[in-house]
Amino acid sequence: MSLAAEICEHYDNQPDALIEILHDVQKVGGFIQTDALRAIAEALNISRAEVQGVVSFYDDFRLEPAPAGTVKLCRGEACQATGSDQLATDLKAAHMPSEQVFCLGNCALGPAAMIEGQLIGRANVDKIKAQRSVFKTEGK
Repeated sequence: MSLAAEICEHYDNQPDALIEILHDVQKVGGFIQTDALRAIAEALNISRAEVQGVVSFYDDFRLEPAPAGTVKLCRGEACQATGSDQLATDLKAAHMPSEQVFCLGNCALGPAAMIEGQLIGRANVDKIKAQRSVFKTEGK
């Protein structure tokens, strides 16, 4: 049994748990492989197109590995109000790979960013560079 099928089984193969299943599959591998899409569709008795539709709709799901050190930058309203648009421009100018997400749950400390699972509040380029260097020295 594949890992994706095991995760589906953990959720009793319920189609209404598709998003949670996709998050768990991605958490394990860093992205969702094509084989996992098939296994999930089969286990939940839904079409692969339905699974693919959910994956393609939500920006947080990946079908390929993210480049190491990719910054997730919150683009929700609270973070936009505290400078995430400018931070996105600054990251691009600093040649740091980033992707937008629409909430990191850190609205009180916007703009928020995340790198390698570590949340950064009141993010700026210097804080993000410092966090990236921590992961490089730890071999991640």
